[in-house]
Amino acid sequence: MTLSRALPEDLGTLLDMCRRYCELDGHVFDESTARAGFAPLLDGDVHGVVWLIGDDGPDPAGYAVVTWGWSIESGGPDALLDEIYVDRRGRGLGSAAVVEIIEDCRRRGFIRVFLETERHNLGARRLYSRFGFREEDSVWMSKDL
Repeated sequence: MTLSRALPEDLGTLLDMCRRYCELDGHVFDESTARAGFAPLLDGDVHGVVWLIGDDGPDPAGYAVVTWGWSIESGGPDALLDEIYVDRRGRGLGSAAVVEIIEDCRRRGFIRVFLETERHNLGARRLYSRFGFREEDSVWMSKDL
């Protein structure tokens, strides 16, 4: 498994994978929203990073998005593993990517890594718990602006 930084020219590939991720996880895919979300992350690392997950094939096997934040509760900089998707499941690529992402966050000086899973996705929570993530009592809420 390899992680490589996604570049602006990877946007089409990322949109295709994001569409499949949304279908798999029960989200509505909106291409204009996805473009707006990916674009600043592909131009630099001010807001976060998009990783292409590679294996022995010529095309990326998936992607991961990590964004930067700041938290009083954490005592400083934190990261959000916003999305991770692997096309070719069952080969350990997602697990290997999570390990590398955690190490990258540690090298960057982040104190904590957060992630969110859908309530129905028990398999994802089992996977993340193997890497030390734990469920919290917090409830995420959002408001579109």
